[in-house]
Amino acid sequence: MKRLKILRRWFARKFGLARLVCLGLLVVFASLRVWDPPPVQELRLRVFDIFQLLDPRDKKEVRPVTIIDIDDKSLARFGQWPWPRTRIADMIINLTNLGAVAIGFDVVFSEADRLNPDLVANQMRYLDEVTRTRLRELPSNDQILSEAIKRSRVVLGETGQPEVGGELDKTLPFTGVATVGEADADKFLFEFPGLLRNVPVIEKVAAGRGLFSIKTERDGLIRRVPMIMRAQGNIMPSLSLEILRVITGTPTLLLRTEKTGIRAIRLKGFEIPTDKNGQLWIHYARRDPTIYVSAADVLDNTVPPSMIRGKLVLIGTSAAGLNDIKTTPVSSTMPGVEIHAQVLESVLSKAVISQPSYALGVEMLAAVIIGILVIIFTPNLGPVRLVLAGAMFAAVLVGTSWFSYWKSRYLIDFTYPLLSTTAIYLTFIFASFVREQRQRVQIRGIFAQYMSPVLVEQLAQSPEKVVLGGEERELTIMFSDVRGFTTISESYKHDPQGLITLMNRFLTPLTDVIIEQNGYVDKYMGDAIMAFWNAPLDDAEHQVHACEAAIRMLEKIDVVNAEREQEAAHGGHVYIPLNVGIGLNTGIGVVGNMGSDLKKNYSVLGDSVNLASRLEGQTKEYGFPIIVGSRTALAAKDRFAILELDFIMVKGKTEPEVIYAIAGREDVMQSAAFQRLRNITIEMLGCYRGRDWQGALDAIERGRRSEDADTLEKLFKLYEARIEEFKANPPPEGWTGAYALLTK
Repeated sequence: MKRLKILRRWFARKFGLARLVCLGLLVVFASLRVWDPPPVQELRLRVFDIFQLLDPRDKKEVRPVTIIDIDDKSLARFGQWPWPRTRIADMIINLTNLGAVAIGFDVVFSEADRLNPDLVANQMRYLDEVTRTRLRELPSNDQILSEAIKRSRVVLGETGQPEVGGELDKTLPFTGVATVGEADADKFLFEFPGLLRNVPVIEKVAAGRGLFSIKTERDGLIRRVPMIMRAQGNIMPSLSLEILRVITGTPTLLLRTEKTGIRAIRLKGFEIPTDKNGQLWIHYARRDPTIYVSAADVLDNTVPPSMIRGKLVLIGTSAAGLNDIKTTPVSSTMPGVEIHAQVLESVLSKAVISQPSYALGVEMLAAVIIGILVIIFTPNLGPVRLVLAGAMFAAVLVGTSWFSYWKSRYLIDFTYPLLSTTAIYLTFIFASFVREQRQRVQIRGIFAQYMSPVLVEQLAQSPEKVVLGGEERELTIMFSDVRGFTTISESYKHDPQGLITLMNRFLTPLTDVIIEQNGYVDKYMGDAIMAFWNAPLDDAEHQVHACEAAIRMLEKIDVVNAEREQEAAHGGHVYIPLNVGIGLNTGIGVVGNMGSDLKKNYSVLGDSVNLASRLEGQTKEYGFPIIVGSRTALAAKDRFAILELDFIMVKGKTEPEVIYAIAGREDVMQSAAFQRLRNITIEMLGCYRGRDWQGALDAIERGRRSEDADTLEKLFKLYEARIEEFKANPPPEGWTGAYALLTK
């Protein structure tokens, strides 16, 4: 025990504790697959169900099986089930005359017909003795059915019972079964203590007898059908296997066994692969209503001969009241008789699926090889390579499993090696998480004293960002500046402390607003603020949050101005209001830690940053305190009152930009006054860009007569001045309406 501990510690130091734990997991999962508990089995079965749904058996043009359906139409026409045996005899005779190759019954005639003449004679009252005697002399309905069966090729259905119902008549015929192989088949077969057979008079003349008992899986689905079973001490074939034996003329069925169980059943011309319990994996085709014929049509001789001639005929029921509806991987409501038809079609077309004997070995070998590869290489791979490697392993496993099914119809399970590999992979992820948590604690301790808490947390979550450099991402950048701050600062030239107090007084609420709206304050530049959204933390609505922050900043300035005006009135000094201009722009920027090895700053660079700065500078020219770029406006147009201002070429840029003003929130956007002003502005811009100078001037005049027109007065004057200039010096051919700004 002590040596084991020493060995474990040495291995943990040499290769890492995570690798040691993962090797243990590999052993646990291997044991789990050998044990194969029900949850593991069901997961595997669900995968095989998906395969069948994706690629069901393809039905050929020639269909070998026809189902005679005792359906609701038949019950309405001839009365409730069971019918008199004479009617069953008529059905057999008609089918035989139409050329049926063989007839199989998915029903059992376990008792004498209740309408046999002798039983009727004994049960009916008020009959005279002569009539009773004549009835007793008539042949029984069972005898009539027996004669019809004798003249045809009929396989009768039988069913296994959970209890022994009585002494089994062993003088009645049984199908011969022989075993070849390394194991005794008896101990692998499903066993029914009892057996329900047909009445002897018809049982002994039938061409064959088979069990139509079907065992469902734990989840109620029928994926496999026992082809050979034990019932009341006797080995018996299934109904479908017995039909195949009869039509091939095979005298004795041959079971091929291995140490692990039954592998196949042989008969003339066929070898049917099975699982260890003698069950056939049914290769289902989708439901085909065209193989059904109503029993009423057979009795009325109205069935098309082509539906019977040369076909294997199964007689069963789809009537809901007779309780023979099953659930399969391809259908939630399949009559039990069609399952036997699916088996026959699958075997006859040699389109069977099977689970090869080497499947378990392949699955475990794949789990061990891939698991060891993951244990060796995972700790040395980066996150991207790790994900790619995991995806590659999963694709190989799934692809191999699917290919073996699609190409060879072999069922090889990929869920076990995939689960094993995933568990190992998750263990490494957990170990990596623990290491990163320790690293984050160290980073917080190092940087918390001199960096922004938000940035510290970002670095703690992504330690690789501590180095210089950054990443490209879409950002919304804000620049805000106080208009006329030079004049304000001159009024404090004898009170520099008062100027600092004033700056803190208006910068604090503006900063609070930015942070509340998920923004990051990059820097203060005197009275100006630079901020951005969508970094370091992701923000799916960064444009909307930036616009809302801009409006709230103006509201905060109004509050500060109201307080200062009241203070100025009480103190008897001059009041100069603070007016803020804000520029917003959305675009790609490079964000990250920038600076030197001694001092770094989390900031953003890029053309979109420069444009935001230019837009802030243009607020005084257009008379609106908030001006935004086109990408910001497009993202926020449903939440704010957006007004197009111009198509400009800012200094230092080669591409023009449509710029907009934010006039308010959604309530302003929906107001009639704003709608009128926006329509007038759109008309004015349309005329202006189309060189219709007079039309633009007319729109301006109408705008001035509108409610709240004073908000656009500066914009109107700006365009009037441009139009006058263009009247004197028309723009060149190909002019797009873009106006080159001369100032920043």
